[in-house]
Amino acid sequence: MTNKRAGFATRMGAIAASVGSAVGLGNIWRFPYEAGQNGGGAFILVYILCVLAMGIPVMLSEFVIGRSTHKSMKGALRELSPGGKAHWFTAVCITGSAVTLSFYSVVCGWVCEYLYLSLTGALSGHTSQEFSEIFGSFVGSPWRCVGWTLLFLLLNYAVMMRGVEKGIERISRVLMPLLFLLLVVFCVNSLTMPKCREGLSFMFSIDFSQFTFRGAVDALGQAFMSLSLGIACLITYSSYFDDKTSLTRDAGIIALLDTLVALLAGIMIFPAVFSYGFQPEAGPKLVFEVLPAIFQQMIGGQVWCILFFVLLLFASLTSTISLSEISISYLIEEHGQSRGRATLWSSIVVVVVAVVCALSFNVLDDIKAFGMNIFDLLNYASSNFFMLLGGMFTAVFVGWIVDRKIVRAQLNDGSRLARIVVPCMVFCMRFVAPVAILLIFLYYVGIF
Repeated sequence: MTNKRAGFATRMGAIAASVGSAVGLGNIWRFPYEAGQNGGGAFILVYILCVLAMGIPVMLSEFVIGRSTHKSMKGALRELSPGGKAHWFTAVCITGSAVTLSFYSVVCGWVCEYLYLSLTGALSGHTSQEFSEIFGSFVGSPWRCVGWTLLFLLLNYAVMMRGVEKGIERISRVLMPLLFLLLVVFCVNSLTMPKCREGLSFMFSIDFSQFTFRGAVDALGQAFMSLSLGIACLITYSSYFDDKTSLTRDAGIIALLDTLVALLAGIMIFPAVFSYGFQPEAGPKLVFEVLPAIFQQMIGGQVWCILFFVLLLFASLTSTISLSEISISYLIEEHGQSRGRATLWSSIVVVVVAVVCALSFNVLDDIKAFGMNIFDLLNYASSNFFMLLGGMFTAVFVGWIVDRKIVRAQLNDGSRLARIVVPCMVFCMRFVAPVAILLIFLYYVGIF
């Protein structure tokens, strides 16, 4: 590592940025509706098991690759496997990050639109059916959908141009505490609602009678998306870590905080859903159709609506900056580009694909593949192909190819806890995670 290479200035900044990478729309937008569609408590239990048995080991695998080399993914794989071809897998991860960032930015554009509507009072005084029509009208409008997507990407670009310490670390240290504070405020409010007990019972009561294998598959996919695994986000961030950082401790903190945000999102949403007569399995429209209808029935509903979409905007931005850094660091280190030029070129690619995604609900609505429009196809490919394939590669690479001395040196910080945990994590890297991911991948492609 050269002295000029970027890095996080503080350990707290590194943790805040890594938690920000993990915490995003996957926790607040996707987790509640996945839990709602898969029976609540049973899904949440399996999700937590997936985080422990597969999520943390894959996270540690990414940390080992990044921190041991202090290089972007291609340089790291080349150094850890000299003479091998493993570094070519970088293309898969960069493609996966671009795909994820592209469709994700469209949803972030929706958040910007709804924040604007809530600020202007345009979400007040509507029936549930009208909220459905409002959302349909918005995504059906090419100019509005594309315009808000581009505005969000411009905000993301402004952060990335500032660099690792002044951009990523600084904004993460501000936004993450605010995000947690807003979540806690919402949860306290939800616990005062009339059918709070029914909502919490649905969320935490474990009943496997309605739980299917597809629910388990969705739980693993959610764990990978929630933790930003498989597409080199954490490889890139950990390459900026200080050598004295305890990777096992930080991985535990990140997984704990990420899971806590997902659970808080459920506590925030399910009591409200039950109290105001909606269905927990409302699906992706839960945030943009159901919750606005709930907010207007609450005292101070407009304020709650504004705060909620501010919360989503914070969560969105901390995730997109981590996705953006993957290709930027690659262009800087592998092609000698300045940060400004690398940020510009990577942003142009994402803008083109994101615009196509935004148009898939209107102008390009007739274009389908496997029964899905472009947005749904990229969403499916991200969580069910790129993330799983990247996670399996990472676990196998660290578990079987990287010199065990390097793995032990990176993971064992000398503490008693590390001496107990590290062998378990290495076992999961080598056997549990790859086998489980392979089986689920085969399920997705229809082999069984």
